[in-house]
This record gives sequence, C-alpha cells and structure tokens, in this order.
Amino acid sequence: MARRIGAGRGQLLQERLRRFQELPQRIQGSQVWTSIFRPGSIFRKGYTDSPRNRSYVIMNSVLYHLHPVKVKRHAVKVSYTLCLGGLSFFLFIILTVTGIFLMFFYRPTSAQAWNDIKTLQTSVTFGLLVRNMHRWAAHLMVLSVFLHMARVFYHGAYKPPREFNWVIGVILLTLTLLLSFTGYLLPWDQLALWAVTVGTNMMGYTPVFGQQVRFALLGGVEIGTETLLRWYVLHVLMLPFVIVIFMAIHFWRVRKDGGVSGPL
Repeated sequence: MARRIGAGRGQLLQERLRRFQELPQRIQGSQVWTSIFRPGSIFRKGYTDSPRNRSYVIMNSVLYHLHPVKVKRHAVKVSYTLCLGGLSFFLFIILTVTGIFLMFFYRPTSAQAWNDIKTLQTSVTFGLLVRNMHRWAAHLMVLSVFLHMARVFYHGAYKPPREFNWVIGVILLTLTLLLSFTGYLLPWDQLALWAVTVGTNMMGYTPVFGQQVRFALLGGVEIGTETLLRWYVLHVLMLPFVIVIFMAIHFWRVRKDGGVSGPL
C-alpha cells in the first residue's frame, strides 16, 4: 500500500514537472502571444536560427515598412477609411509644430502663465493665429481619433490577427484625451484651476495609492506653481514621447497585419 502511494506521488510529481516544462510552449502558442509577436519573430514558437528566419526578423522592423510594397484596392477608397487615421497623424504634426512655437512665449509659473497667454494673443505676430490653430487641431484630433476607432470597430478590424493593434489604438485614444486635458490646464485661468481640482480629487480616490498619485500630480498638498510645472512637462514632453512610440508600433502593425482590413 505504501509503495502504491509512493508510486502515485512520483507520477504526480512527474506530471507537474512535465506541465511546468511545457508552460513556455503553451504561453508562446496562446492567442495573446501570437497576436503580439508576428511570424518570423525570435519570440514565436518554433523559431529556429536560420538565414530565412533572420531575414524575417530584419523585415519585421518598422523602418523597412513605412511604405508597403502593395496596397489593397479597398484601402485607398476615401469612402471606406475616410482618411481618419492619416488625418489624426496630420493633426498631431500640426500640434507639434504649433506647440513648439507657443513654447517660446510661455513660462509655466502661476505668476506668468496667464499673462504670457494674453501677451501671445495681443502682442506676438501671428500669436493668436497659431494658438487657435493649436487649440482647434487638439479638438479635431480627439474627434478624429474617436471616429477612427469607431470606424475600425464597425468594420470588425479588431478581430484576429489585428487584436493587438486594437489594444494599441485604445491606448492611443487614452493618451490623446490625456494630452488634450493637460493642455487645457496650461492657460492657468479659473477653468484650469477647477479642472485640476476636480481631476486630482478624482485620482485621489484611486484604491491603495490614490493619495500618492494626487500628491505627485500636485507637487505638494495644494495647487501651486509646482502643479502647473508638472502638468506642463506631461503635456510637452512625456505624453508626446509615449504617443510617438505607440504610433510607430501602430503603423508597423498595420503593415505586418496585412494592411487596412477589408470590408465585411
């Protein structure tokens, strides 16, 4: 009886060891893994070091696929795509150029921010025009990204093998909203102060580390110059940097997933 129990335990341990050894293969064969790493990637299941697979790794680089070799006929129809993806990227370029111009005349301090905005609109050549271009481009970018997501959802382009790129799109939509919100605060008027108050109070109710997040965004226990400086850095440096990275991944995956999805 004892031998049978010992043999049973030994078989159980062997079975668990076998499952543990097969765990990496199961992960690499899962839908989540295969949706992230395309064929030819060194992280795909069954990859072997060969000249052919090495060429696949090189060809999977975004630098070699900014322009596809061929484009499907439906992908160039304005009535199908509405050019919403390209329009969103174009608006981001406008925001970058006009934002750099505005940075020359803006100081992120509670004492100077509002006065700099007034001076920009009244005393700087083309200042009012550039600020309005920046403002309306921001509104249009939020609208175009949202409509682009709606178009992708309506055409079922979130389905395999494009599910990972759909997640990237959702992240880009969230970053776009954050970029718009942080820019909304920079004039440092009454609307901005109340927006900061409401936004940081909402974040303060985040479970576990809500107060720490609120303290980091305020730069202290109350709204002040440190708060404006932190939101300014988020708006002009951190968020655009992250958006550029995710846009590069997004464009690359559009090419590697077979281009624009076809009609239903």
